[in-house]
Amino acid sequence: MAVRAVRGAVQLERDEAGHMREQVEELLTTVLERNGLVPDDLISIWFTATPDLHSDFPAVAARRLGIVDVPLICAQEIDVEGAMPRVVRLLAHVDTALPKSRIAHVYLGAAAALRKDIAQ
Repeated sequence: MAVRAVRGAVQLERDEAGHMREQVEELLTTVLERNGLVPDDLISIWFTATPDLHSDFPAVAARRLGIVDVPLICAQEIDVEGAMPRVVRLLAHVDTALPKSRIAHVYLGAAAALRKDIAQ
């Protein structure tokens, strides 16, 4: 097993707590599924949100999924002019046998435009 980092992002349609939880739950679930991971494989997760999102903490979605014994942290993304609005990003550190080349980074919906170099 090795420690690997998995990236992901989703653009929200609106800044609403329930919507954020749904979208981040979908992002986390997809990250786990595409990489063959279970919550016990998670070491830690960093979440960032663009400055226009302030209705809830993205980490709430992880807790609602039952990810309760994994360190989580939320931070604000830097406010770059022209950047995509309403985006939640994650960086998950995981224990996995997958080589770096097989890690599936997940960019859902419009957030796929953030990393056109990564096949979805």
